[in-house]
Amino acid sequence: MDGAQIEISLSETISSIGQADWDACACPEAADGTRPADPFTTYRFLSALEQSGSVGPGTGWGPRYLTARRDGEVIACAPLYVKSHSQGEYVFDHSWAHAYEGAGGRYYPKLQIAVPFTPVTGRRLLTRPGFETTGASALIQGAVQISADNGLSSLHLTFCTEAEAEAGRQMGLQHRTGQQFHWIDQGYETFDGFLASLSSRKRKNIRKERARAQGFGGEIVTLTGDQIRPEHWDAMWMFYQDTGARKWGTPYLTRAFFDLLHETMRDDILLIFAERDGQPIAGAMNLIGRDTLFGRYWGCIEDHACLHFELCYYQAMDWALTHGLSRVEAGAQGEHKLARGYLPVETHSLHWIADQGFARAVEEYLEAERRAVSEEIEVLTSWGPFRQDTREDHE
Repeated sequence: MDGAQIEISLSETISSIGQADWDACACPEAADGTRPADPFTTYRFLSALEQSGSVGPGTGWGPRYLTARRDGEVIACAPLYVKSHSQGEYVFDHSWAHAYEGAGGRYYPKLQIAVPFTPVTGRRLLTRPGFETTGASALIQGAVQISADNGLSSLHLTFCTEAEAEAGRQMGLQHRTGQQFHWIDQGYETFDGFLASLSSRKRKNIRKERARAQGFGGEIVTLTGDQIRPEHWDAMWMFYQDTGARKWGTPYLTRAFFDLLHETMRDDILLIFAERDGQPIAGAMNLIGRDTLFGRYWGCIEDHACLHFELCYYQAMDWALTHGLSRVEAGAQGEHKLARGYLPVETHSLHWIADQGFARAVEEYLEAERRAVSEEIEVLTSWGPFRQDTREDHE
């Protein structure tokens, strides 16, 4: 490096940065036309959120895309948002906001480096190859300085990688951990190979669940790419609205978002539908990464025993095995996933808080929380469904 100055800037639209520059940082591995490792930080996904009105005025998610330039070239970028609430983040800081405001402070607005509504671990400090350390450092320093200069209470980077968490911690940010449940292919080759790795009781239970689910009176279909037609999005939108209304009160995404995904990302989408007489009665939407299948949304208009497990977990695992993907991430939380082969993994976030007294109180909380998360992961892993004794009957 020759010590050239790095310029930090903010943009209210991702189009003002441009797809070529953004994706050169977000998914350089896809420059040859292959699939990105992480579809959520690509220009196409973030642009669809913005163009559809899922983020922007009235949503509490104000885009302020952060870029670092060196000699005029974009060497790093980050999806940055001005937040007026804490919804749609999945790393919950509501208690921090209540405590700070109860003491007379103003918690909102705050800055958030994140993929909106997406509890999926991935790089948040997107760097062009060769600028990994310099670019990430510039983005963190720039975001902290912007927060301080504007009198904001805090800056948050959620669902970052473990390496980013360590780099941020070394730069003085506070490190928070959480947990999710992921399924990882341990060389199973087939779903039966996966079942053979389980204890006899868990294996029998999954077989019973799958048989019950598949007895709903129709068929299960998987759709991707040009197999997906506009009417499939009508069904998925209906499912998404139903689940969103029950879980969050108001669904985060607009109908236009799904149309934009169809236009720009249908090759990166897997829909799994339960159909009767050609009509979907339940469905799950997944995004396809280079090595991982990411489960995102589910819904139904009829209730059938175990159908949620079948569409969201077992069909996803089966599809991943068939298509050479090594991992399935089925969303946030859910200890019920443990019995179905999804084991707990640690997630990471970084936080900067302007008020030093409040920051010390938060750090005390985070120290205790990190210990609790680590202990819980250890306990839950020991309760997993896998055979403890390799001599156990394979049936």
